[in-house]
Formats: sequence, structure tokens, C-alpha cells
Amino acid sequence: MTQKIRVTDDVLRSIPDPGQGAVLPKDGETNILITSALPYCNNVPHLGNIIGSTLSADVFSRYNRTRNRRTLYICGTDEYGTATETAALKEGMTPRELCDKYHALHKETYEWFDIGFDLFGRTSTAKHTEICQSIYLNLGQHGYLEKQIKDQTYCEGCKKFLADRYVEGICPHCSYVDARGDQCDGCSRTLDAIDLIEPRCLIDKTHNVVAHSSSHMYFKLDAAQPALEDWIKKSWKRGKWSPNATINADGEIVDARMKSGLKPTPVTRDLAWGVPIPPLGREDDKEMGGKVLYVWFDAVIGYVSITGEYTPEWKQWWLNPDNVRLYQFMGKDNVYFHTIYFPAMLLADGSNWTTLHHLSTTEYLNYEGGKFSKSKNRGVFGPAAKETGIPASVWRYYLLSTRPETADAMFSWADCIAANNNILLKNFGNFVNRALKFLSSQYDSVLPESGDTPGPLSPNDPLDAEFITDVNALLKDYIDAMESVKIRLGLQTVMLISSRGNGYLQASGLNKALMTENPQRCAQVPSYTPSCPPLRMRSCCSCNAPARVVPEVLSTDILAGHKIGQPDHLFKNIDEKMDQVWKVRFGGDESAKKEEAPTSKRKAKKATTVNAAPNAVAVSGPKSPEVIALEAKILEQGQVVRGLKENKEPKDIIDAAVTELKRLKTEFVLLEKARNSGAQ
Repeated sequence: MTQKIRVTDDVLRSIPDPGQGAVLPKDGETNILITSALPYCNNVPHLGNIIGSTLSADVFSRYNRTRNRRTLYICGTDEYGTATETAALKEGMTPRELCDKYHALHKETYEWFDIGFDLFGRTSTAKHTEICQSIYLNLGQHGYLEKQIKDQTYCEGCKKFLADRYVEGICPHCSYVDARGDQCDGCSRTLDAIDLIEPRCLIDKTHNVVAHSSSHMYFKLDAAQPALEDWIKKSWKRGKWSPNATINADGEIVDARMKSGLKPTPVTRDLAWGVPIPPLGREDDKEMGGKVLYVWFDAVIGYVSITGEYTPEWKQWWLNPDNVRLYQFMGKDNVYFHTIYFPAMLLADGSNWTTLHHLSTTEYLNYEGGKFSKSKNRGVFGPAAKETGIPASVWRYYLLSTRPETADAMFSWADCIAANNNILLKNFGNFVNRALKFLSSQYDSVLPESGDTPGPLSPNDPLDAEFITDVNALLKDYIDAMESVKIRLGLQTVMLISSRGNGYLQASGLNKALMTENPQRCAQVPSYTPSCPPLRMRSCCSCNAPARVVPEVLSTDILAGHKIGQPDHLFKNIDEKMDQVWKVRFGGDESAKKEEAPTSKRKAKKATTVNAAPNAVAVSGPKSPEVIALEAKILEQGQVVRGLKENKEPKDIIDAAVTELKRLKTEFVLLEKARNSGAQ
């Protein structure tokens, strides 16, 4: 098909799509290195994991490519550690076989979500071992490693030292009863599993967990702290970090560990599955024989080693701080390791590392009033998103539109369906299809001569000045948002541009009558549309256009004589009734269970009052839309109440949610009575 495109540097994209050929940074230019937190290799990701790191990083990666910046996006599976050994034992396979299985599952999931890594690698490679051992040796040579003999948690039933995440107990700081061995979800402090009160083995809670002493190497974080504090303050200012658990909006370091003084932290473990400890040439080498690097030490180095698998010139990315900006994406529980632990390690190593420029974190995405839970089959995990029949583009939009940037967010099937039907279909899809279908039906898919000069459109245009000015302002807002890594705001701005485009088409009266009455004006209106930013970003195939950059101003860059592709519907309506189908399917094991029997007459009476309402009135015949909608609200509010109880929220919050549930059920009874009366 014929292409007529304005060919200038500010129109065509020169940077390839992710994974399409090796990209190296260029001195004197803005080069962008992006990582998302490495998923652990013993499970599959849920929707919260995807929006928390991989999808957010993918959007930022694609944005930078549309700005013609050399961009590299790296991720992969974190594969070493006791958790892998234990999971492999449970599944009756070797650690390598387990990692092969879950690496493939992760890769398949991300590919379906259209997440474009330059390389999705893994940490169980020879290159990873080489780089990890090199950093370990450098820390030793610079005096940052010391041997300590300390107790560790040992399971007498499993007959092995336990990985931190396979030990739970009472937090010694806040008394949270389900604190993990590496971190407490109650107070967010990092922990040493040996300090837990009443520790229990998560493999088998009947096993006896005791303390066994062992010699290990420790990274002297206390010695690295002065240089680290200076680095944090400079990087926070230079990279415009948003406030986080390490440093606040005023540039004050607020991390409790740093305020009280960092302490040496272990970097070795008594395991078989991991990076072997290289000898330091010291007397204590014999005591380190057979040990491996602690998974938290080697995991963050995975960013570097996976880049090493991508290109033998990996140092151009990772040892080039003057020309490369490092952006890292993760959930809020990973902030410590990326703002304190990993940077301290790189500073102590002594090489000229590329260190964190900007940190992008998210809060938690919860599911329908509660938490995602693989053990309870609650929520959407991995390939299950594909099985719903909802296209990946819809999933991407909905997750990004609810991205929990400043507070926890809640996934809702009703909201997901509404996002598709009311925003993507009626706003974005309508804008794209209306103009392209008019060109297809009235101009045989060939852009007519509009009389406009190719290039930026004048904000003083006699007919379209307001439209051009509005779009230019929105383009500036979009670029400002994305440069600040405010991804949700960037997406909202794209939808505003689309909405403004719909308004323009409507106000212009684009139809056959306009074609007859004012042929030049009719040719001008749809000619603007293929150059409008939403189509640049989403519809290159429909427009038969090459990949283009995000413009700073609205321009005419697809010219008269260009033949567009066959217009197709980008989105389809989703039946709202699927809300209930998916709630049941992904609601977890508890969705199929009946309410538990009350334990007293008083509770039985209360339960009768609260729970009997939906079935209190038997009515035959079809349900009205009001009844169906109210039933859905009752089910959803029930999920909210259960979620609050599971999360052990304050009593007043739970009581308020229960009161709302009672109100809805009372309303249901009244509605059914009215319906029953009308049927008699």
C-alpha cells in the first residue's frame, strides 16, 4: 500500500521496538536503562505483580522509544535460594527443573500482556555467577566483608536451614503475629529470621524450629553508610524521587534502620542451590566452603548479569553513570533493597557503577475487597487473564488506569468492564474508527488533499485554532507526566486527547453532507486524525504508517495520497453480566463455601437478620434490572466485609461495612416485596 509520510527526525522513530536488535548507549545523548523487580521463580504473577513493576516499566520503556532515546528494558526470574529448593522438593523435581518450568510460565504471561523486554533472562547463568563473585571479591578486598558466627533458624523436620520467607513468627518490634523471616508486613522492618518469637516452619507448621550456629560472611553496611547517605541525598534531588520509605519530600532520610545506624548484614547461606562463594584468600576461607551467596545479595545483581546475557558490551550500560540514567520499577516492599542495600553494595565495590536515577514504586493492588491469594485461588494469576477472553490491551488499560501510585487500589470486575465499555470503546475506539472508516468509505482509504502545509499546524488557524491549541496543551501535559514517571496521569491525558478529538469530529460535522457542501473542509477534518497522538500510539497498522515519535505539537505528517489500512474495531462490548461469572470463578475457595454456623443463639439471631434477606421473599418470574443490580452490590459488599475481616481492620471500619451490607439487604427485601405485590 502507498505510504506518503513526512520524513524528518521529529516524525519517524529510529529506536527499535523492545528485543529488536542490540541497543547500546551513545555518549552525549540521553540513554535510558530500565529494570523491573525480578519475580521469584516458584510461582506465577498476579495482576498486582504485573502493574507493580513489569507493566509500568514497559509503558515507560515504550514512551522513551517514542522520544527516540536509546532504551534498554531488562528483567528476569530470580532463581536461587532455599525457597526454590523447598518448592522443588514439594513438586518432586530438581531446582533447575522447577526454575525452567516457572521461567517459561512467567515469560508466557508477560508475552501475552504484550510486555516488551529487551531480554527476560534469569539468574541461574554462568554470567550471573561471574559478576556476583566479582562484586563479592571486590567487597572483600575493600574491607567490607567480615565473618560472624550466628544462630540461624533450622527445621529439625526438614533437616535444613530455612529460607527467611519459609519462617514466620511474631515480630519482635511490633508483635505482628505473621511476620516473615525477612520482613514484617506489620511495621515494614527488615528482620533476621532468628529474631522471630515462636518461629514456625511454613513447609510443615508441626515441625520444630530451633537455632543452629553457623559461620557466615557479613556485608559491613555500617562502614558503607556515610557514602550511602551522601549518595541518597544527591540521587533523590537529581532524579526527583517521589517520597518513599527511605527519604521524604523534604530530602530527609526517614528509614528507621539508617536513622539508628545500619548494621552488618549476611551475604552467605548454607545451601546447595546458589552462587558458590569464591575464596577471598583469607584464613576463614575453609569455613566458607560449600556455602552460597544469600539470595538477596545475588538477586539485585541479576539486573547486571541479565544485561550481560543481552550484550557482551554490558559495561557500556552499567559502568557509565555520566551517560546512562537508571530507572527502577517495583512494589513498595522492595524500596529498601533498591535505595539502600543495592546502592551500598555498588558503592563499596569501588567501580564506577551506573546507580539509581529514579525510583518508581507502587502501593498494593488488592482484589474485590481482599487480597490476592494463590493458596485460596483468589484473584487472577498468570495465564488465567487470557482465559477470560478479555484482550490484553483492555487488561493493560484497566490496570494502568488503577495503578496504585499513592495509595492501595482495588481491582473490581465491574470497574474493569466499565473501563472497556465506557472509555475504550466509546471514547478511544470511537475516535479511531469514526475517522478511519469515513476515509475508507468516502475516499477509498486514500487521504485527500486538504490544502494544509505538511508540518506543525498553526495555533492561529482560522477554523481549528481552538482544537490545535487544546491538543498542543494536552501534549505538553502528557510529556510532562511521562517525564516525571506519572504513568497513570499520562494515560489519563491520552484519553483526554482522544475525547477532544471526538468533540472535534462531532463539531466539524464530518458526514456525506459536508463532503458535498464543502469538499475541502471535509478533506481537512479526517486528514488531521491519523496524525493525532492516540493514533500514533495505537493504530499504526490501521493507518499503514511506520512507528513515529510523540510530537510536541500537533502536525500533519501523513500526507495526501497515503493509503490507510483496513479499519477494524479496536474494542468490543463486554456483557455486564460477566461481572458475576468472573467473581465466582476467581473469588477463591471461600466463594463456594456456605456461611459458617453461628456459635451462639445471639449470633444465630444476628446471622438470620443479616444473611436471610436476599432469600426472605420468594418471587417467581424474571428479575428486574434493579434487582439484578442490587444483588451484585450485595455480593460485592459481602466481599468487602470478608476482606476487611481477613485483613483484621479496625472494628469501626468493619462495623460500618457490615451496616452498609445490612442496608443493601433490607433494600433488597423491600424491592422484592414490591415486585411480589405487583405480580399478584
